[in-house]
Amino acid sequence: MGGVALLLWGMHMVQSGVLRAAGADLRRLIAAGLRSRWHAFAAGLGVTALLQSSTATLLMATSFAASGVVELGPALAVMLGANVGTTLIVQLLSFDIGWLSPLLLVVGVTSFKRSGRTRLRDLGRVMIGLGLMILALHLLRLVIEQTEAAPAMQALFAAISGAPVIDLMIAAVLAWAAHSSVAVVLLAMSLASGHVVPPVTALALVMGANLGSAINPLLEGTGAADPAHRRLPVGNLVTRLVGCALALPFLEPLAAALAQLEPDVARQAADFHSLFNLALALLFILPLDAFARMLRRLLPAAPASVDPAAPAYLDRAAVNAPSVALTCAARETLHMGDIVEAMLRQSMTALLTDDRKLVSEIERMDNAVDRLHEAIKLYVTEVTREALDGNDSRRAMEIIAFAINLEHIGDIVEMNLMELAAKKIRNKLKFSREGAAELEAFHRRVADNLKLALGVFISGDAKIARRLIEEKVAVREAERIAADNHFARLRQGRAESIETSSLHLDILRDLKRIHSHICSVAYPVLEAAGELQPSRLKATRDVLAPGDVPDEAPPAPAR
Repeated sequence: MGGVALLLWGMHMVQSGVLRAAGADLRRLIAAGLRSRWHAFAAGLGVTALLQSSTATLLMATSFAASGVVELGPALAVMLGANVGTTLIVQLLSFDIGWLSPLLLVVGVTSFKRSGRTRLRDLGRVMIGLGLMILALHLLRLVIEQTEAAPAMQALFAAISGAPVIDLMIAAVLAWAAHSSVAVVLLAMSLASGHVVPPVTALALVMGANLGSAINPLLEGTGAADPAHRRLPVGNLVTRLVGCALALPFLEPLAAALAQLEPDVARQAADFHSLFNLALALLFILPLDAFARMLRRLLPAAPASVDPAAPAYLDRAAVNAPSVALTCAARETLHMGDIVEAMLRQSMTALLTDDRKLVSEIERMDNAVDRLHEAIKLYVTEVTREALDGNDSRRAMEIIAFAINLEHIGDIVEMNLMELAAKKIRNKLKFSREGAAELEAFHRRVADNLKLALGVFISGDAKIARRLIEEKVAVREAERIAADNHFARLRQGRAESIETSSLHLDILRDLKRIHSHICSVAYPVLEAAGELQPSRLKATRDVLAPGDVPDEAPPAPAR
């Protein structure tokens, strides 16, 4: 059990190190490979060979497929490639490479402790994990060699060796509990090389490991409200079940054929693991479209939610894949931004038309914004419980910051602008024609810039961010001009302007506050692009204390 625990921990370090070093790149690789089934198969194989977790790859592909970004067929091809990718590390570890463990551990620890660069530290973590995996296999072989003659162990394995179905079920349960087919396959190889179990039992254990690893993604997706999120995990499980059903009756002739090709029983198990997944890929890759249609019929998409406060994109199954989870959170933040934009655009209609029903509707929309903000915040917090790489960590903070600013905009609309609308309705006030036109133009400019901010948030384009900051200066000047025009009407004694003066100025002030929150999304983008100055203050030679006299008189102002 200690050897298995060490093996699992080594695999965890490899997976987390690769995700931290190249999680965003791997996600882009999968997204780029989803153009066709063959590209998708290759992308799934390559990503899983690096991650050593078909579950993590499956979660990425599930997120793309469930959100409708890609078709289900290419996502299923990613799954087939991922299953083949898990066999590569087994092939590597089936050789006698115990001498490599100390070297990997020394280099990995040195990189992790001494390197000042985040990516090198993460790669050091990967090397430590590989070293621990090789060391764990060495320990397992030693323990099994020492105990293979023990009567209790002989009796235990003799009881299960003659029942391949039971062997398959035991291995499936172990793979499900360990969240890893690789660990159980390596354990089966160790048992076979120690002559504790016969070759047929080793092959049955390998098949059970493949079946058990398909259960975890399915169980992790059971909480999803939309059945579409379960199509890919169900498809993965079906392919494994079909493979087990086809191969189980032929285990003895398969074991005999492998023995003719490879005398080492551990290598026989590794080869069968690879051949099993390659055969499933060849069997299913051509009829993938028909298979996808069957899954869509069995698991139809849920109808669109009528509750605007219900999160639509926060996929719980993607939490363990930070790059995918942050994409889900960003899409949910855009959903929140759409509601805030609708609130802002309708607020001026409520102010100008005295629509009580619309005021109440905007207040209900703010409740939805508050609930979405809370859901996004908790989801991103859960993603960041594990240490992230620099890009993912920065993106997580950008998402939370923008969600907070959107929530503040919703509060200003609901608590300030709608309170002013209620006051205007209650006192039966009316803006002057010029004042109403100025407010409407100023409001339209702010609302258009909110749409611009949503574009900056999703694209990270520095040019659009700079344009948004330039708009901040322009809006400040437009607010000053609108206030000056209002005061000019007051000096003329316009009755409507006098009655609505406090309302008019408060609306301008609140819209300017909203615009400040809108522009906040541009600063992280410009900072990352190196286009921000440290301070807006002008440089001075010295700061004088009160009463001090400068050494030189300042130059006279130019006339």
